[in-house]
Amino acid sequence: MAKRIHVTAPGGDYDISIESGLLKNFAAYIGKWGKTLVITNTTIAPLHGEKLPNTKLAIIPDGEQHKNLETIAQLYADCVAAGLDRGSTVIALGGGVVGDMAGFVAATYMRGIRFVQIPTTLLSMVDSSVGGKVGVDLPQGKNLVGAFKQPDAVLIDPDVLDTLPAREWRCGMAEVIKHGFLADEMLLEMVTDNPSLNPSPFHGEGLEEKMKNAAELVARAVQVKVDVVQRDPFEKGERAHLNLGHTFGHAIEQATHYQWPHGEAVGAGLLAAARLSYALNLCDSSIPERMEDILEHVGLPRRLNGIDPEAIYAAMATDKKWLGGHSRFVLLKAVGQPLIVEDVPKETIIQILSELQ
Repeated sequence: MAKRIHVTAPGGDYDISIESGLLKNFAAYIGKWGKTLVITNTTIAPLHGEKLPNTKLAIIPDGEQHKNLETIAQLYADCVAAGLDRGSTVIALGGGVVGDMAGFVAATYMRGIRFVQIPTTLLSMVDSSVGGKVGVDLPQGKNLVGAFKQPDAVLIDPDVLDTLPAREWRCGMAEVIKHGFLADEMLLEMVTDNPSLNPSPFHGEGLEEKMKNAAELVARAVQVKVDVVQRDPFEKGERAHLNLGHTFGHAIEQATHYQWPHGEAVGAGLLAAARLSYALNLCDSSIPERMEDILEHVGLPRRLNGIDPEAIYAAMATDKKWLGGHSRFVLLKAVGQPLIVEDVPKETIIQILSELQ
């Protein structure tokens, strides 16, 4: 399967190429990008990075806890050492953390150079590699320093998913589920009705068929995000809907010092958002019930397992989605009908979190 999705974005359009075997043809792309530096991590470098021809690698530690300004400073030094100039290109090879940091470097080094995304996880393929939001964490909160930096290209090779651990696949499915509830019910049906996609699609027999189904899932989920970010590239309105589950999810990550990976935290956050929607009489009980069933089917957490609700709420206080100290949640009236609700009482939020223990 080969698919190209064209994205209209401020500062220039770009294409998202989804094609099996794309990395094997990497040399055909690199010639037009000037000097390049591939930013990757200690997990991805031996799997994929060291196989890329004629490239220099900057290798960072794996994990959200390293997504900080200290790592960024080292990457700036790597850019200088690689001789990058205004006509050069930073390439992100990895998951969402690598993409966020590489994009931030590309947005700020020499006031901005070219940026290419090569996502290697399901989560980064369907979400973080698309839309141009890049940044790093501060000790006080997630993604508090960042920029909008549109890529010059996004290259998605579904073949790299065959090295993806089952847990990372499930984490990516959290964003697929989010996109399904926001705008594409067929995604939810694909998740629940296609046995080859769950819980770990790249183990066992029938690998070729599984890869085909995974590529179709990726393309459909990517299209949801592309449609939204083209209408609202700088998150002035509708794009905020893509934060469904993320106000809770980011707070869970911070409260656990990132012991919960992003996808698992978002999965629990999606259920919390669905339950909050029902508690506020925005939807009927079928929404939280369906959300819980799908999360269980995929194998994502549905309970907080003792994380203190007060700690989660406190973490929300630095969430950049809140404005003027007022809470803001993306909630659901129905599948395909998200809305933003402000000033939800603290006691209601704490009650939802307590029910998920």
